[in-house]
Amino acid sequence: MKPTRTFRGLAVLFAAAASLLAVTAAPAASTRAALGSERCNGWEAAGAGVFDSLGVLTQSARTARGDDVVREPALDATYETLPETAKGKGGPGWKTVSVPVWFHVVTDGAIGNVSDKDIDTQIRIMNLGYSGFYGGYDQGFRYKLVGVTRTDNAEWFYAGPTTPGEREMKKALRQGDMGTLNYYSTTAGPYLGWAYLPGLNAAQAYLDGLVVDWESMYKTSTRYEGRYDLGFTAVHEVGHWFGLEHTFYGGCNATGDYVDDTPAMKVPTSGCPADSTKDTCTRDPGFDPIHNFMDYSYDSCYTELTQGQAVRSQDHWLFFRAAG
Repeated sequence: MKPTRTFRGLAVLFAAAASLLAVTAAPAASTRAALGSERCNGWEAAGAGVFDSLGVLTQSARTARGDDVVREPALDATYETLPETAKGKGGPGWKTVSVPVWFHVVTDGAIGNVSDKDIDTQIRIMNLGYSGFYGGYDQGFRYKLVGVTRTDNAEWFYAGPTTPGEREMKKALRQGDMGTLNYYSTTAGPYLGWAYLPGLNAAQAYLDGLVVDWESMYKTSTRYEGRYDLGFTAVHEVGHWFGLEHTFYGGCNATGDYVDDTPAMKVPTSGCPADSTKDTCTRDPGFDPIHNFMDYSYDSCYTELTQGQAVRSQDHWLFFRAAG
């Protein structure tokens, strides 16, 4: 049974986030004010049958909702399963791990050429999300930028998943081992982004990492204004990199997303419910975890990851990534 959780006020959280960003000297005052003024814009729960087997919104459902982007693709990959003997190794006594990040900026000429300041802001937002700053539980991971590459290559810039462009880009740019986070800033094809789970087989290991639409970074564009422009797409995708499933994975069944403290939910969230009482699994305790980074809410709605998600991520890190 999954318990109910309460959530902190969004206005307080984003105001606090603006203050911390000010202390760490990134965005200008007007930009920080914009972060603090973000609000939820209402929601519309998608009906049954509009998602494929991996929870990806179909074209018809996307058009009906008025969105111009599908969040993520269904990835064709083979993963090793985390064995039972590797579960429960994280948790109490965990010492915070520093994850090295290589940030690969891929452009089409000047298009997508995010600045070093934009990159630094994105890394800070990932650290805030995983420290529990916005709400929720400290996941025990921090991100350290160790290198930036810049490549002008239109084919790579517009490439979708499982395409020659993705494969060539990653073979050419990938750095480090399985404990190194490779972040590819592109258009992410027709998606906001994607990431492979831990446990890729040896032949596919080079695919590991995040591909994220550069326009979803913090205020780099107005394309996703009011929806996906606070840099939280990367926070969501890195959750997959650590082995987290969507909160709506498995729907209302007993296993759900394999995390006990995320209330069961049948379908992902669209937008941001103003009263936090969206409940698509009425027979299970707790409202849908619309504020969880692993749902599909608007960025303005995201505030948290849970203790159970921390343990799952830590277990996957120890088994698949800590040894390289």
